[in-house]
Formats: sequence, structure tokens, C-alpha cells
Amino acid sequence: MTDLHTNVVETEAVPVPPVSYRRREMRRAFQSLVTSRWALLGMLILLVVTFVAIFGPAVAPFDPNRQNIMMRLLEPGSPGVGDLTYWLGSDQLGRDVLSRLLYGARVSLLVGVAAIAVGGTLGTVAGLVSGYFGGWIDDVIMRLGDIQLAFPFILLAIMFLVVLGPGLVNIILVLGIGQWITYARIVRAQTLSLREKEYVEAARAMGDSTFSILFRTILPNIVAPLTVIASFNVAGVILSEAALSFLGLGVPPSVPTWGSMLSESRDHLLSNKWWMAVFPGLAIVFTVLAFNIIGDWLRDFLDPRLKENG
Repeated sequence: MTDLHTNVVETEAVPVPPVSYRRREMRRAFQSLVTSRWALLGMLILLVVTFVAIFGPAVAPFDPNRQNIMMRLLEPGSPGVGDLTYWLGSDQLGRDVLSRLLYGARVSLLVGVAAIAVGGTLGTVAGLVSGYFGGWIDDVIMRLGDIQLAFPFILLAIMFLVVLGPGLVNIILVLGIGQWITYARIVRAQTLSLREKEYVEAARAMGDSTFSILFRTILPNIVAPLTVIASFNVAGVILSEAALSFLGLGVPPSVPTWGSMLSESRDHLLSNKWWMAVFPGLAIVFTVLAFNIIGDWLRDFLDPRLKENG
């Protein structure tokens, strides 16, 4: 007990200046990002998509839901009313594809980030409790996860959305709850290996509460793998949202999304109206690819072995 207390005091006697440490890590992250061409490309794509999601409605040339049958199925670059131009063409109802694409970016990013926040929070708390306490609590949480994994996720999502009805909040909750077991298993495994470490034993010896041990001692040491998994899962959630919107189970039809745009283009693919499917499809592909590239870079950047070698 005395040795543990002494080690904690000695460690705290020479703390690393937090500001200097953050600056050093930010500088190292910037250098790593700049030297990695693919990671830099992925970050630029994400910045563009984020900018479009935030400011897209302000720069969209048309109302995304404005219908004009006289302007239906125009090719990209076709002139519109006055000085306006359908740069990416129009759909079967005469709505501007570019405007709907800009508005759809907001929905895709919002669903992706919010669903990961919901699933990540639930899974992290469940994994911490499961790994730290063990016993019957661990068995119950893990068995619930096994039951969920026994069913195809897309079928579960369809079933819940059919019952709850389409809607932005409903799809975020369904996609978020579907992700929790991934985080729970990772956090549980990390907690099992960390709960017997010296600094955790020292925290117990000093009288720290269970809440403090879980969220101030253990959780900061497992943030790195959670960050990597979250970056990959955002891409998967965006694809799931697009698939559900394609099936008509996503957000209401009045809200433009990339998945619903693909669904609406099905009847016109054979009539050579390629722009209705190509542009939303490319938006999904590049956004998902960017998140996957950033996930790969984060995995390498947060690897402690590479930190030591660097």
C-alpha cells in the first residue's frame, strides 16, 4: 500500500505540462497528416463535405423540394429560369439535383455522427461496467450483445423502423443502438486488462469512487481504439442510412437524402438519365472512402509502438 502511494506521489511531483503536451501532439498529428497523402486527401474531402453540410443550404441555387415539371430530366448544365442553371441536371419532378445533393450532405453527416455518439456512449458505459465488475453483470450484458448479433442488423433496423415509422430521430436511435455492442466488446476487453494495473490499484487505495476509477482512470486510456473504431463506423452508418432511405424507411420524403435520391433514380437508369444516380452515388462513395482513410491514418497515428519509434 505504501509503495503504491509513494509511486503516485512521485508521478504527480513531476507532471507533464498539459499545454506543452497538447501542442506537441497537435504538431505531431499535423506533420503526420501532411506527410500522408491519402490521409490529407481524406481530410480535405471531409472538410468539403462538412462545409457543404453546414453552408450548403445557403449556397444552393434552388429550393430542393421545388418542383417544375417543365424542367424535368434536364441534363447537367442545362439553363433554367432566368440566370439559374441546372449544373447537375434535374430529376423526374424538375427538382435541382445539385441543391438536393447539398441538402442531403447535412442529413448523412448528422445521422452518421449522432448515431455513433449514441451507440458509442451506450457501448462504452456497458463495456466499462461489464469489464470492471464481471460476474453476472458481465454475463447479462454480453449475452444481450450476442442475441443482437444473432440477427442481421439491416433486418432489425427495418423491423424497428416499420414499427416506429420513418423519421430523423428514429433512424438515429435505431442505427445508434445497433452499434453499441461493437464498443462494448472493445471497452470490456480493455477494461479487463487495465483494472488490475498499478495505477488503478493506487486509485482504489486512495479511496477514489467507482465512477472516478471508471471514467477518470480507465476510460482515458482506451480512448485511442474507440476513436479509430468510431471513424470506421461513421462510414458504415452512412451506408446504412443510405440503404434504409433507398428502401423508403429513412427520413420523410420531404427531406432530401443521398439514399432517397438513388431510390428515385431507379426507374430512369435504363433511359440514360445517368446523372440522377451517379452524383448521389459518388457523394456516398467519396464520403465513406474519406472516413475509412481517416480511420486507417488514426489507427497508425495512435499506435503507441509507432509513437515510440517516432
